[in-house]
Amino acid sequence: MTPSTPSTLASHIITSFTQWGQQGLAALSSPMFYLQLLAVAAAIGLAWWLSQRLKQRLQLILHTHPNQTDAHATHNVNRWQHLWQTPLAVLQGLAFPLSNILLLALVLSVFNALEQPLWLIKIAQSWAIIVFIFFLVKHAIHNVFISALLKWIGIPLAALYQFDLLSPTVQFLDNISFSVGDIRISVFAVLRLLVFGAVLFWLGRITNHYGQSLIRSKQTLDIRTREVFAKLFEIGLFLIIFLVLLQGVGIDLTALAVFGGALGVGIGFGLQQIASNFISGLIILLDKSIALGNYIEMEDGKAGTLTKLSMRSTSLQTFDGKVIVVPNERFITTAFTNWTHDDPRQRYSLTFAVAYDSDIPAIPKLILDAVKQHPQVLLEPELPDCEIIEFADSGVVFQLEYWIADIDDGKNRVGSDLFMIIWQTLHDNKISIPFPQREVRILNPQPPVPTDITRPGH
Repeated sequence: MTPSTPSTLASHIITSFTQWGQQGLAALSSPMFYLQLLAVAAAIGLAWWLSQRLKQRLQLILHTHPNQTDAHATHNVNRWQHLWQTPLAVLQGLAFPLSNILLLALVLSVFNALEQPLWLIKIAQSWAIIVFIFFLVKHAIHNVFISALLKWIGIPLAALYQFDLLSPTVQFLDNISFSVGDIRISVFAVLRLLVFGAVLFWLGRITNHYGQSLIRSKQTLDIRTREVFAKLFEIGLFLIIFLVLLQGVGIDLTALAVFGGALGVGIGFGLQQIASNFISGLIILLDKSIALGNYIEMEDGKAGTLTKLSMRSTSLQTFDGKVIVVPNERFITTAFTNWTHDDPRQRYSLTFAVAYDSDIPAIPKLILDAVKQHPQVLLEPELPDCEIIEFADSGVVFQLEYWIADIDDGKNRVGSDLFMIIWQTLHDNKISIPFPQREVRILNPQPPVPTDITRPGH
């Protein structure tokens, strides 16, 4: 029967269940039915007993502790338990359904050799497989996508196959269709596209992750070349998946010519910014203006370490844990500062003041000798320098210039350490740090007003 409408499919289901009911009622009067029922019950009971014994053995193995006085044995057992703990724990959860399938298969082979009816045993084995899939999802599969795929697609398909409704259901869904030009689209084709598309793109994401990791691990290539190849690999992989998916669902690729023209118009208007950011990302990777690990400061003052280059945007990690997402187009159309493009070494300066009565000529040498002891202060390309920059109102102002091998912020904060070194050096040499002093002078003082006024007559 080929169901093409909901009523036809419903009548097919009712007919099938009616036939099964009649066969079941007829089988109740047959001794072979009770023999099969006894064999199935015995197989299930034996599977339960074997699974409980197996679980006890596995539990004992998983909780075995070596003699604590033997360090070598302790290390070996702990290593063995670490390697096998997860598979054994999974086997514990699957012990009953797996034993049930194996014993029912044994019963099926025995009845088949005796040339006896097998329908009840086949039904029991089919349900055992469904139960096995359920336990597999529950105990063994921790990936959310695979678990959902088996739970919502694998189990219903197994149930439909068990009741001999899979082919009628597929035919029914395939008959619900409409045509767009030469392309025929059915409900079954759409569902198949969604399922296989989800599987293909999930596999593509995993492949892309490992492929890009492999490319980025090639130290023989410079970091910019690795990023270019990684992005080209990602684009090519998902393009191939998209074409395979279309071909797999029966869509003729030559029919995509109109779609390609419409896509081009869409890129010219609505998708202009997306296309611009995508092309800008490729230009950035090819022109070598920025690379992963560079410290970038944008025109608006936002700055951070470049941690990710994607097809649409670039991520800058700030020292306070925030991530700034910058569209790739910004690096093409606006100015930015790459602090660590060719040379990670940077020069910084800080100022301090001393009192006028200090030994001014001796101060630069004292400060430089102390500052050079800091492990992050570089002696090249230039030595640290300390010089007078101003005779201020309260004291003489010095400026210290120094080089370090990274950005003076975050974990590489050097300025604070150098201020502490300067203060300690001045303090040890009895050199005071001035602070503003104000002298208040009162001009044309008035005579004080008497507070004790005696009233007349008193």
